[in-house]
Amino acid sequence: MRSKTTLSEIDAQIEKLREKRHSLLAKANERFARAAAKAGLAELEIPDADLDAIFEEIAARYRTDGKGTSGASA
Repeated sequence: MRSKTTLSEIDAQIEKLREKRHSLLAKANERFARAAAKAGLAELEIPDADLDAIFEEIAARYRTDGKGTSGASA
């Protein structure tokens, strides 16, 4: 018979997942920051709206959920 999960156990699991999510986001942020710096983007004055549009185009190119081509390069 399965034992009941307590609220404190659920809270601990949620906290672990939050920490994991934070870690994954930090790694992704570092990865994109390195790529941007390597490409020289940090030195350019690009408006945020333009960056948002550019990154949306890049994401669409590599999405595999039917919203873009699955990894094909242009």
